[in-house]
Amino acid sequence: MSAVRLQRYIALLSIVLFIGKLWAWYITHSVSILTDALESIVNVIAGLIGLYSIILAGKPRDINHPYGHGKAEFVSSAIEGVLIIIAGVAIIYEAISHLLTPKDIHELSDGIIITAVAGAVNFGAGYYAVLQGRKNRSIIVESAGKHLKTDAYSTLAIVVGLLVLKITGWVWLDSLIALLFAGIILRTGYKVVRKSLSGIMDEADVKLLKEVICLLDEKREPGWVDLHNLRVLQQGDRMHIDAHLTIPWYENVSYAEEQIHTVEDLIREYYNNRIEIFIHVDACQEYQCHLCAMQNCPQRKHEFQKQLVWDVDNVLDDSKHGKPVA
Repeated sequence: MSAVRLQRYIALLSIVLFIGKLWAWYITHSVSILTDALESIVNVIAGLIGLYSIILAGKPRDINHPYGHGKAEFVSSAIEGVLIIIAGVAIIYEAISHLLTPKDIHELSDGIIITAVAGAVNFGAGYYAVLQGRKNRSIIVESAGKHLKTDAYSTLAIVVGLLVLKITGWVWLDSLIALLFAGIILRTGYKVVRKSLSGIMDEADVKLLKEVICLLDEKREPGWVDLHNLRVLQQGDRMHIDAHLTIPWYENVSYAEEQIHTVEDLIREYYNNRIEIFIHVDACQEYQCHLCAMQNCPQRKHEFQKQLVWDVDNVLDDSKHGKPVA
């Protein structure tokens, strides 16, 4: 399923569940259920903003946006995180008000049933959204899925608390539950904002970087003498890769172009998404002979010892490897 279609379903589901939770709060006057309802408002807003952002992020690059519109997803996700935090603060305020001035709770059984059904639906939708978001490398869909799952966990605990309240009649327990999960909501909002700002600031995705490095190291050709100055950036469903690839100095331009296409096809096949690769080709140096696995090299000056295992610590450097230390 495409990210756009899935996000459309998430937005629609959020609206339906919000109406259901709002009805449950209306008939019960439970501040715990109000907690769920307020968080659902965030789901609705974030779902609609997320849908718009995915559509925008999917647009091709143009003169004004030479790297595409992928960062729209990070902006949307950041807005969602801020809204989650606002909802958490609102819940704390409402819970303290009810704790200081207790109010009677009505029709608790019906409220519990409605809330429990909404939580189960949220978990199913969230689990599927996280899987699809990771598969399509869409931060918006993955963030929405994690939010839905978090909402489901909160709902489960709220339902358990309301059952205890129903049995014991402790009205204050309603506010206590709301305060507890307000803290969880605030933490979730912070994590979403933190991840979004990392994307906006082009912070290195170490996990993705390691994946690319391991892939290239495992599938490396003998003519790939060295790899350095590697940069990997994920925006929406588009991946940008910059790197310096060292090849034998005596090879021609056609050989260099062939190696670049080999790298590009390898990464595209593995990640199954749109990729832009900018590779600067370097000529090997005599001091790199001991790292070069080219057999029958006509220009070899030193005996081959072993290839350098590429990792995060050495491929980020903007210098060729193998140069003796002065």
